[in-house]
Amino acid sequence: MPGAGRLVLVSDDEPNLRDLLTLVLEEEGYSVVSAASGEEALATFRKYSDRIVLIIQDLKLPDLDGARLLARYTAEAPEIPVVVITAFSTSNNAVEAMRLGAYDYIRKPFEVDVIRDVVNRAVGKISGRKNPAKGQGEAALRKYELIGNHSSILRVMDLVNRVAPTDSTVLIQGESGTGKELVARALHDRSSRQDEVFVSVNCSAFTETLLESELFGHKKGSFTGAVADSDGFFRAADGGTLFLDEVADMSLTTQVKILRVIEERIVTPVGSTRGEPVDVRILAATNKNIREQIEQGSFREDLYYRLNVIPVELPPLRDRKEDIPLLAGYFIRKHAEKMGKEITGISEASIEKLRGYEWPGNVRELDNIIQRHVALCVGRKLDSIQLRDHGQEPSVPAAAGAQARDFGIPDRGMDLEDRLEEIETGYLREALNSTGGNMTEAARLLGMSYRSMRYRVQKLRVRDVEPVV
Repeated sequence: MPGAGRLVLVSDDEPNLRDLLTLVLEEEGYSVVSAASGEEALATFRKYSDRIVLIIQDLKLPDLDGARLLARYTAEAPEIPVVVITAFSTSNNAVEAMRLGAYDYIRKPFEVDVIRDVVNRAVGKISGRKNPAKGQGEAALRKYELIGNHSSILRVMDLVNRVAPTDSTVLIQGESGTGKELVARALHDRSSRQDEVFVSVNCSAFTETLLESELFGHKKGSFTGAVADSDGFFRAADGGTLFLDEVADMSLTTQVKILRVIEERIVTPVGSTRGEPVDVRILAATNKNIREQIEQGSFREDLYYRLNVIPVELPPLRDRKEDIPLLAGYFIRKHAEKMGKEITGISEASIEKLRGYEWPGNVRELDNIIQRHVALCVGRKLDSIQLRDHGQEPSVPAAAGAQARDFGIPDRGMDLEDRLEEIETGYLREALNSTGGNMTEAARLLGMSYRSMRYRVQKLRVRDVEPVV
């Protein structure tokens, strides 16, 4: 019998994933019941339906099709939100699940913070609670880690609060790690669409052909591999918000089609001649200078004006170092609470060291460094902060350090393939930790494409070994 409190049903055939989700949910104050199959999940759902506030289910269960199971949930208890989990390659199924009534979906591999955010938004929806941060001025965006007293960040907070209730298109610009997606989620959460879906798409993660199919959908047989119709992200976000991240990385051909959707609010799937209307708010973000892109001919000026109705410029952390003590204190409390540690603060010497750093990774890098030091802290205060300063040799992951510098072969011999995988895993993990789990930035650090990075992470099960939190 599960404990008292808000109950979440988790159904997935992977024991490790069930255990991870259970741990995260219990840390957030939920009780959890889990199931390894569709039939077990359905039986558990019917047993505890009066207490369940959320269902998290994998779309690929061994005995029951995910869409059929979702249909049963929505038919028997339409008020309970369902969050589906899907592998990266099965986005069409995720779109279909959302069309059938799923509240949101999460792609594997996922960051733990994404789970927390989606779960808390979904449970807030069923309980009828509004976002507690609304109307609280400076503190309003703390849920989104957009914190500070510097005039530049206060202007952003004020602009978000004023623009969010409108349906205006917003272009969020700023360096990597400044919090662009957090601003997008804040805009959605304060809008009239807050109870509808928020769909985030990283435009740099797809080839041109695949991005068009993912955005606009496609018809069965329109290209090799199109074995069924797909709605696409625009239609999946119908009624809600579509966030186009790294929008400057789209091809000119895709930009033309995006422009047409913005102007006409009609989406034409790949392989179809019939447009379909959509009602969606579009938010976009980039870390590139779009003006320079326009001059170089790689970005359409007309699309820029359509996206840049409301411009939001996020300042880099090096331009608001006065906020570092406030941010550091917030991250210490956040991670100490998650890890069950009693850490009361940080030394003045450590604060001065943080202030003296230039922060190429911005707030995300500060969050990552504080998290690492909280995890390693044995006292009640962070007394010594270690930074990888510019010009200093990058740290080498523990798993790879000895092998990276010492090429001696043991007398008993060695398995070179295993050793290389160990070294590669170490560097992949270090890159992900250094970027707060952002695979696009991790790929840049390692000098590889996003697709190559994603392939290696999945192949070596890096996040299964050590989830990024």
